[in-house]
Amino acid sequence: MLEIIGRKEKISLIEWGLFNVSAKVDTGAYTSSIHCDYVRERETEGKKILEFLPLSPQHKQFKYNLISTRQFARKKVKNSFGHVETRYKVRTKVSMFGKEFDAEFTLSERSGMKTPLLLGRKILKGRFLIDVDKIYLSSLRAKK
Repeated sequence: MLEIIGRKEKISLIEWGLFNVSAKVDTGAYTSSIHCDYVRERETEGKKILEFLPLSPQHKQFKYNLISTRQFARKKVKNSFGHVETRYKVRTKVSMFGKEFDAEFTLSERSGMKTPLLLGRKILKGRFLIDVDKIYLSSLRAKK
């Protein structure tokens, strides 16, 4: 049975030390994305490394926790204005409704948006049904 979620939910990105971060559900987006103020690709010992800071310093859950990974790719995505741009794509463990699973996120500039995370169809498919009249159903269930 699929879990019912609202148009906004709280999720945790376990490996990055981020818990109960607000995320907007967007069935128009294929890939999920997260806001990053700082993203840098560098080379060490002949290997490429991606470094980034998830969220912005103004966000209440921001931790100056520089994430480094060799597991990344570049992906062309169409942004909310219909323009194609190239973004970095990374994987991490996500926790929602007590379930843990791997998920992909593109690193994007979302400072003008109300929520730093966007959940696309790829993370939702086969796991969740969406009730657009509701928000933060995961928080309500946790209180029971």
